[in-house]
Amino acid sequence: MSRLFMFEKPLGMRDTLPDLYETKHHVRSVLEDEMKRWGFQFIETPTLEYYETVGTASAILDQQLFKLLDQEGHTLVLRPDMTAPIARVAASKLLKEKLPNRLAYSANVFRAQQREGGRPAEFEQVGVECIGDETVSADGEMIALAISSLKKAGLKNFQLSVGHAKFVQELFIEILGNEERARELTRFLYEKNYVGYREHVKGLPLSSIDTQRLLSFLELRGGSEVIGMALELIENGKGKEAVLELQELWDVVQDFEEGSFIKFDLTLVSHMSYYTGILFEVYAGKVGFPIGNGGRYDGLLEKFGKSIGATGFALNLDRLLEALGQLDGNIPAACILFSPERRKEAYQLASERRASGERVVLQDISGVKNLDACTNKFSDVAFLIGKAGKEPAQ
Repeated sequence: MSRLFMFEKPLGMRDTLPDLYETKHHVRSVLEDEMKRWGFQFIETPTLEYYETVGTASAILDQQLFKLLDQEGHTLVLRPDMTAPIARVAASKLLKEKLPNRLAYSANVFRAQQREGGRPAEFEQVGVECIGDETVSADGEMIALAISSLKKAGLKNFQLSVGHAKFVQELFIEILGNEERARELTRFLYEKNYVGYREHVKGLPLSSIDTQRLLSFLELRGGSEVIGMALELIENGKGKEAVLELQELWDVVQDFEEGSFIKFDLTLVSHMSYYTGILFEVYAGKVGFPIGNGGRYDGLLEKFGKSIGATGFALNLDRLLEALGQLDGNIPAACILFSPERRKEAYQLASERRASGERVVLQDISGVKNLDACTNKFSDVAFLIGKAGKEPAQ
């Protein structure tokens, strides 16, 4: 291994400089406030979790987990997502309450990346989980809250692609006969390799009718008309139930008056294997990857000994900032420049202005090499220079 340079960081890790930090803080606060207004309570979980519990339940590929050993030899992981840790907490401590748990979080998660990938290995998610509500109304609320949160953050050009994990699974098993063949075909959807999907389908030993059904499946993208097309395509009873859930979801979203942000994409599948029903991804015009995703995961809590439905979503804060574009991270601040003999007076003036809610920087004039550069940074500059009374603050 070559010697590291002094200023290098581990692969995928990034520094957050002051302007970006302020911008992230502002957007994060807007998202958190909106989630609180919808009745969600924030929760924190440890950065480190046991591999055998949260690590294996997280649905993140094993090679993407950061692993380490504690002093007793147990394998730990840096949390790779927040849904699995919250499922652990809910199953162990919160499900004694009979009402659904409405939980929210803002936390960094960690996923190891390959050097050529160029993606961050640490990033912040802001999201919610509704645990204990198995209704489509809850799925619709997640979508409506995601839309409302993004609008509050200032994002205008975005869209949610909505699909159903059960529909894809039931259609593929119905035509291909078993789960192994269904998984093989689903892999092309994960990779969004639609050319490869078509070639694979054409090479399968199927009737011309079933081949055409699988090819027509790729056309199930668009508005609410997709629901009718899907019903005509599938014969399986569970598959039809999934489509009818999407119809109900559409009605819920229309009641929230957010239908303009929704497009159906029944080819949508997630790398998060615990999704069992309605799922969605959020796309914005300036970003090549989803800025958020969510859906129903009714089987996840079973891994922690509880059989209960749940749904939720997470927004990737860094990608959201990219979608928002250039934001002003500078917070207006005043500066009091003082000479040593007026230091106490400067301290008292700064204390008074801070008490009124202002941000105030104190600066000894002898420590400033470029006065113009210093004063141009601030919205207001006061001078306390010379003997008191000779040159009042400006």
